[in-house]
Amino acid sequence: MPEAERTVEDRLREEYFTLLPEIRRVADRLEAEIRYHVLPISGALERHERLAVKCRVKSCESALEKLRARQEGRAFQGDRPEIYTLTSLNDLAGVRVLAFPRGRLAEIDGRLLEVFPSWTSDPVKDDGEVQALKYYGYCRQASDKVKGEYQIVSMLTGLFWEVEHSAIYKPDARLGQIALNLGMRQRTRDVARAFSAFEEQFEALARQD
Repeated sequence: MPEAERTVEDRLREEYFTLLPEIRRVADRLEAEIRYHVLPISGALERHERLAVKCRVKSCESALEKLRARQEGRAFQGDRPEIYTLTSLNDLAGVRVLAFPRGRLAEIDGRLLEVFPSWTSDPVKDDGEVQALKYYGYCRQASDKVKGEYQIVSMLTGLFWEVEHSAIYKPDARLGQIALNLGMRQRTRDVARAFSAFEEQFEALARQD
């Protein structure tokens, strides 16, 4: 394709597949480090507790959509393709640490802060309430271009997010508007509060045994 006919999206897709080996290296390295450093916590879990580590590499189209969403009017400037790069995203490679009940989250957070002390905190919030702890930075042993991200979240909330994302965002981009609906946002907050109340009650009762 002649250079003049290439769109911003064409350039970004080419960049994605050039970066993909590094993205995978970052994901593998981050997952391995986190699994290793939370191992003492995993080994000390009570019978009713759960801890899981999940890794993912952001897809090409998902990366493009996220970068596009940052732009004014959710559109790229076709006459300035050089200003866009996928390396500006913090989550091309990501790991999510899920724990049940949520009482283990602070312990996991403290352990990983010792391992990644220079990473930037960027908690996931909704209506001022923290839904997940999130950090991003570079795994220097894997890449100095691609940043990695890890989240620490209640297992109930994290699994709900997976279902929500699969149902709303993946089948059809138009369904993404559902998540912006005020009624749906309120229902999502209700779910988050119900999960929190359930876990608090569960932990309180578990401590009585």
